[in-house]
Amino acid sequence: MPDNEIDLGEAPEIDPRVFKRMEVRLPKPKELVSIRIDPDVLGWFRKQGRGYQTRINAVLRSYIEAQSR
Repeated sequence: MPDNEIDLGEAPEIDPRVFKRMEVRLPKPKELVSIRIDPDVLGWFRKQGRGYQTRINAVLRSYIEAQSR
């Protein structure tokens, strides 16, 4: 549904006290490192297109989580 079709008239009013309890949590910045990766492995990730470094990070995170079980 596009934003212009949303009827805000039915939305409940937000109590201003809610904002006093809110806090902004920014993600920790990623650390720039240099690692050695086999050319075929790096090539495979690069062929996946933009965001290949993020995908490498996700694979490493998944491995950590699997090993922690």
